[in-house]
Amino acid sequence: MFIMETAIREAIQGVLKKLGIEPVDFAVEHPADLSHGDYATNVAMALSKRLGKNPRELAEQFCAELGGVLPEVVAIEIAGPGFINFRLSRNFFSDAVARVRTFGDAWGKNDSWAGKEVLVEYTSPNLFKPLHIGNLVGNIVGESLTRLLESAGATVKRLNYPSDIGLTVAKGVWGLRATGGNPRDIQALGEAYRYGNEAYETDEIKKAEIIAVNQALYAESDQELNQLRDWGILTSKERLLTICNSLGTKFDSFGTIFESDAAPKGIELVKQNMPRVFKESEGAIVYEGEKVGLHTRVFINSNGLPTYEAKDLGNFAIKQERFPEWTHSIVVTGNEQTEYFKVIYAAIKEIFPEIVQHEKTLEHIPTGFLTLTTGKMSSRKGNTLSGEQMLDELEKEALGRIKDNVRENELDVPLATKVATAAIKYQILRHNTGSNIVFDKERALSFEGDSGPYLQYTHARIISVLEKAKEAGVAPSVDYAPSVAYPIEKTLYRFEEVIREALVARAPHLVTTYLTELAGAFNTFYAGERIADATDEYAPYKAAVADAVRITLKNGLWTLGIKAPLKM
Repeated sequence: MFIMETAIREAIQGVLKKLGIEPVDFAVEHPADLSHGDYATNVAMALSKRLGKNPRELAEQFCAELGGVLPEVVAIEIAGPGFINFRLSRNFFSDAVARVRTFGDAWGKNDSWAGKEVLVEYTSPNLFKPLHIGNLVGNIVGESLTRLLESAGATVKRLNYPSDIGLTVAKGVWGLRATGGNPRDIQALGEAYRYGNEAYETDEIKKAEIIAVNQALYAESDQELNQLRDWGILTSKERLLTICNSLGTKFDSFGTIFESDAAPKGIELVKQNMPRVFKESEGAIVYEGEKVGLHTRVFINSNGLPTYEAKDLGNFAIKQERFPEWTHSIVVTGNEQTEYFKVIYAAIKEIFPEIVQHEKTLEHIPTGFLTLTTGKMSSRKGNTLSGEQMLDELEKEALGRIKDNVRENELDVPLATKVATAAIKYQILRHNTGSNIVFDKERALSFEGDSGPYLQYTHARIISVLEKAKEAGVAPSVDYAPSVAYPIEKTLYRFEEVIREALVARAPHLVTTYLTELAGAFNTFYAGERIADATDEYAPYKAAVADAVRITLKNGLWTLGIKAPLKM
């Protein structure tokens, strides 16, 4: 894969070496105003203070050394206090259009992570209630990151770690028994959990009953409770599978690890590593994180039950057994767990020293909290709006808009589902990973700018334009291009850079920003140019540009987990 930004950076580093100058951090980026060139670097200004030289004089020296080194560059100029601007040749852009169409579905992919096996754990809900909005956010971010990793050549294992045992489940089981709810109804499970959670927080007698239910479930000592739990877990798992399928996520065949499996493994690990790693404290067993600059956390409580911490140890051990060749292990959860995972990873590295020895990487990627533009997300009884409710509402709204504005899609998946999924995924992924998200339903479902449906609509529009061009006798071709590149061509070729940087920065929002810019550039291009016109000598080239944009939009949407409809 040829990346022009990389070629310029390497050429500059070559000049530094030739001139005997120690390496320096410098930027190579696109000027905000493309009239200044296609790339710019601040290397001269970065060096001026260290070398005690005028940055423009240094820039002149670099320009002289770089001349002729980069065949794709037709001009190197100095601007402002010492920026160096690069202008690319016409052939570079037409070659890029041809390259996009040649690579097709492989356009944007690279091999920077080839040979690496990456475990990505995401979604991981508390079962026994509808999918939480935080888990929905985690699924959307996690799925996009897995696709960026796959685009870079990594072997990715999609993992899921649902909570099927513990206090949350005990509240739901107690609530089912108290309300007589149907454990095969996901909404009844949600109501049972709400009832149990309220009782736990407001009534000491009922709290004690729920604690006893929790202990009985761990011990598997009560057949009635076990049956309620089993039915509720089955209902939750079936619903989770349905939602994940609609979102485009398919977990690895050995990628689902339940807390009930991890708990005994975690207890075993904690006890095996006492007192070397863990210590007794007031009847509990803890990890003293202060020894590594962190904080103390309880791994087995005073009742002898494993906490989330111990279960996370067991979860990791099971991953080790199932996927022994992993090189990177990533967990995607809410940003409130950032400090928690620092402690978990510190304990894991002490228990499994081979992680450090073999330079394996443990990484926590935080997600932000989602709120609505209308304020706090509350249902009629004050509970947080579930991810399921949000998806259902968006799909109903999308269906209403589709009936008014678009044709029915011919594919097997309803267009309303695709539009609703695009709406929520784009609005979540357009935010920087880890930052809080303000969800605007009207903006999310808009077919005009800065939304997932807008990108889908632009993709479908290009297909329609190319069909009209074909009917008019215009076939895409790069054989005859105008002497000056169209502005959209100066956006199109950057896709490879964006995909690479989005993974490096763990930042899918770079892809949403780029695709929105590309779609806007195409719509401007289409408004001013004739494509389905056989009398226009450049129509075949313009059709080739449109086709390259179509491919780029489709591939970019794929990295976001968004489908690209053929018709809208």
